[in-house]
Amino acid sequence: MTANGPAPLSSIFCFFGAFFLFSCTDAGAKYLVLAGMQPPFLSWTRFLVHAVLVSLLLRLWVRPQRFAPANPGAHVLRGILLFLSGLFSFWSLTTLQLVEFIAIIFMGPLVITALAQPLLGEKVEWQRWIAVGVGLIGVLVITRPGFGTFKAGHASALLAMLTHSLFVIMTRRMSASETHESLLILPAVVATVFMLPAVPLTGSLPANGLQWAVLLSLGAFAAMGHWLFLRAYRTTEASVLAPYAYVQMLWTALFGYFLFGNNPDGWTMLGSAIIIAGGLYLMHRDRLARVRTR
Repeated sequence: MTANGPAPLSSIFCFFGAFFLFSCTDAGAKYLVLAGMQPPFLSWTRFLVHAVLVSLLLRLWVRPQRFAPANPGAHVLRGILLFLSGLFSFWSLTTLQLVEFIAIIFMGPLVITALAQPLLGEKVEWQRWIAVGVGLIGVLVITRPGFGTFKAGHASALLAMLTHSLFVIMTRRMSASETHESLLILPAVVATVFMLPAVPLTGSLPANGLQWAVLLSLGAFAAMGHWLFLRAYRTTEASVLAPYAYVQMLWTALFGYFLFGNNPDGWTMLGSAIIIAGGLYLMHRDRLARVRTR
């Protein structure tokens, strides 16, 4: 599969499922930080549950060689990127609405597309540059830098976007040489270890059963989403899949409205519509390409 070819439907569905689960993780984290829990502790718990759950489901003790890394250094770097992305994300959710946060995260496809050519050797056609450029315009409409709306939460979200984009690039680059199991569990293990020193300083246990359930679900949703994420990138290039993440705007807006009573302002709605339009345009092009291929 090349960047000029259509994205397989199986990859698209995996990608949609992954970002729905990531939306659930973001909504759960938003609920807990508003309840007073500390973002570093939430991030550490998320990665710990992720690592334990994957180890149990994949029965690590049966065939441990499946988890052996071919390039340990790359796994450590990928785990650090995952840890930073999660930490910056949870920090930004303390002040931003979910839609604002996701809109900034959606600058990621532009970064991924820009980096896919020099780092992965993927050819990026001009229509994809237009689609992600439209998405960037939407993000700028939402954040309106220079008009007094840019704050610390936006900066944290931008750092989360950048580290996650690099994480995606590494996922695609390593998927040809590393086992699926190692890519799924090792970044969570690395992130858990790196976050461990912060736990005594930021530990904040849930106050009730609902908060415990939401806290534990963060890791479960993240693990399942990461599994679908890897499945998608096994067969499809990063630059092809990247714009499909825009559909997460819809799920995030619904979570924000029904769970937190967030009513995005007119600028946010306009920017979101621009972002979604860019993603839908690319989905339409890939659908036509599939028809021609058949």
